[in-house]
Amino acid sequence: MKVTVERAALLRSLGHVHRVVERRNTIPILSNVLLRGDGSGLRLKATDLDIEVTETINADAAQGGATTVPAHVIYDIIRKLPEGAQVSLETAGDSGQMQIRSGRSRFMLQSLPESDFPDLAAGEMPFKFALPPADLRRLIDKTQFAISTEETRYYLNGIYFHSIESGGTTMLRAVATDGHRLARVEIPAPQGSEGMPGVIVPRKAVAEIQKLVEAAEEDVVIELSSAKIRVTLGGVVLTSKLIDGTFPDYQRVIPTGNDKRLTVDKDQFARAVDRVSTISSERGRAVKLALNDSKLVLSVTNPDSGSATEELEVDYEAQGLDIGFNARYLLDITGQLDGDTALFKLADPGSPTLIQDREGSPALYVLMPMRV
Repeated sequence: MKVTVERAALLRSLGHVHRVVERRNTIPILSNVLLRGDGSGLRLKATDLDIEVTETINADAAQGGATTVPAHVIYDIIRKLPEGAQVSLETAGDSGQMQIRSGRSRFMLQSLPESDFPDLAAGEMPFKFALPPADLRRLIDKTQFAISTEETRYYLNGIYFHSIESGGTTMLRAVATDGHRLARVEIPAPQGSEGMPGVIVPRKAVAEIQKLVEAAEEDVVIELSSAKIRVTLGGVVLTSKLIDGTFPDYQRVIPTGNDKRLTVDKDQFARAVDRVSTISSERGRAVKLALNDSKLVLSVTNPDSGSATEELEVDYEAQGLDIGFNARYLLDITGQLDGDTALFKLADPGSPTLIQDREGSPALYVLMPMRV
């Protein structure tokens, strides 16, 4: 193989593919990135056996061929080369090494044969639809924070995507929960997503997709089966296994009879929660909300370090209520709200609270209270 490629293009592509490669691997080939040069350019591929990312970039292939080299090492080498450089990648016979040349720099990397590299066979993908990147970003950004990190409840370690009928319209809905809080966001379902199976996209794949669509402008093509998802954006193709489990019936957790309504300036509220929670213990993080006649008193008491209170003017006309929440969870949720206000629908100190930026908002959050 003998391929010449621009540093910027190679660096950008390695940036996309090398992230899925784990730093520590018991299987040596999984530490490597596959490079294949031919008439169509240079194709890069990396996998951790659950996610596979491939990308083809423009390159001048004087001689076709393929090899695999350590992903993080080649990424660091290309990153440290000067801007605007041309990079030459070359293998000779069965030497087991690949040479990287650029200007006066020379690197020899140990390689492993292409034949050892695993292939994440995608199989049939019966559902296919396209989404504007802003819509996909919204579905992920508004729910990702609520993904569970508890490995024993593996079916909560991702975002649950499914289509649902709502008010005579088909919606594409994303839901994530860790048992303490729940995030649900929906958009009008794109053509082709009707009847798709409910799928749980794992946390790592969600993070990779989020990075891919960060600055994207063209539509993202999504293909689905009951076991895998494939996301195509320009020349990048990400294929991931889905979580093989049943997402719980989240509808049962969303309260419908919460009759106490609190409307508060979102930024004022978030800053006040942040201030009083300075006193809270790392473990507890509990902040108490005392509501009475258009007045909200936030308070934190920590036997080890002291106490803090702050009073806010709010829109609240129901009977008085004292309720406690995890301060970090409150800040996570208010950070996702789009409007200037936060609407809390409360029931009692032991029941889940519903949070939105306004009535009927497509994004909805549920937060379990804490004892204070």
